[in-house]
Order: sequence, then structure tokens, then C-alpha cells
Amino acid sequence: MHPVVAAWCAVVAGVLGWFVPLLIARLPEPPAQEAGEGEEPPTPKIPYADLAARPGLSWRLALAAAAAGGVLGAALGADWALLFLLYLCPVGVALGYVDWRLRLLPTALLRPSYLVVGVLVVVAALLEGEPRRLVGAAVGLVLLRALYWLLWRFTPGMGFGDVRLSGVLGLALGYVGWTALLVGGYAGFVLGVVLWVPMRLLRLTTDRSFPFGPFMLVGAVIGIGWQVLLAT
Repeated sequence: MHPVVAAWCAVVAGVLGWFVPLLIARLPEPPAQEAGEGEEPPTPKIPYADLAARPGLSWRLALAAAAAGGVLGAALGADWALLFLLYLCPVGVALGYVDWRLRLLPTALLRPSYLVVGVLVVVAALLEGEPRRLVGAAVGLVLLRALYWLLWRFTPGMGFGDVRLSGVLGLALGYVGWTALLVGGYAGFVLGVVLWVPMRLLRLTTDRSFPFGPFMLVGAVIGIGWQVLLAT
């Protein structure tokens, strides 16, 4: 445990998380879906601006980002991997919240995250003096994205946004280590599958689509924590 680093990361992530509603409100709206012949028209999507205007949202998302940052800081300590992990805290909270409410992961957040996380992974590897970790990051991207592509291809209810998110998470987890990649990728899948049934029973979700993104993000944090626990 690294309490000082954990506290610092929690503050940084929490401050960034406070501004997540502003980020969500500025997302471009996706094109409207059209119903096919003989199909009922799709339910209109809640505009991002309305989603971001919910009362008390800033402090709730700030707490979520601070919790993620604190856990990562406590697990890793003063590690250069925090460069991209602290970026992913507020962005991950934004993705998780939007996916939970709208059953979609905004491409406008995911596409630039590949570039940002990719650059920060390279910077972290060079500052740490371990460029070989870039191999793990690249392998993580390819493996996790390929796995979720297969799941998307053959699993009803999974959207392609989950495939895009898996690549970003694969970059981060692969850099941290093979255990983080394996456990983090698997934990997100297991959490999603296990919790889908009670969510249906409690009527928290009534359609075939499923907000898999939040569970993938939580699974990634679990994977990094597990990697550190095994190393101690």
C-alpha cells in the first residue's frame, strides 16, 4: 500500500472527474437510427447535454474517479503507469456513466483515447527505462480487442463500442503486466455475465442490449490490483 500516492491520485482523479459532466455535454450526438421496414421506431436517445445536467452528477462522478485513482495509486505507488491510468480515470467514468444510461460508448471519447493512451504508454516506458513493456502493451491491445471482437460477433446484446474500449484497456493492462491483462480482461467479462441475470430480474435492464462497459472498466482496476497482490 502507498497511502501518500493513493491520496494524491485520488485528489487528481477526483478533480478531473468533477468536470466529466462538461465533457459529456460537449460530445457530438450520434446519427439517429432509422427503423427498418416493418420495425418499430427506436426509442429516442437522451441528448448528452440533458444527461450531463442531472443534479449532483459532478460530485458523484468525481467520487467515482477519485475512488479509481486512489485504488490505482495505492496499488502501484509512484509508477509511471499512472500517467495514462490517471487519464483513464475520468474518461472511464464518463464512458461508464454514458454506457449505463444510454447503452452506448461514445466513439468521440474512445478514438482519441487510443492516441492519448498510446502516447502516454510510450512516454511512461521511456521514463521508466523499460521499452520492452511496449511489447506487452501492444500484445494486450491486439489480444483483448480480438477477444471482444469475437464476443461481439457471436454474443447478442454486445455493442461494437465494447470492442473499441477493450483495445484501450488492453494497452493499459498489457503495459502493467500479463497478470493484469489476463485477470482484468477476464474479470470484466465475468462481472458482466454474472450481474446480467439479477439486473434483468430487478428490471434494471429490460432490453437485449447490455451496458458492458462499466464492468470492463471495473475489471481492469481489479486486474491491476491483482497483479500487485501477486507480486508482493
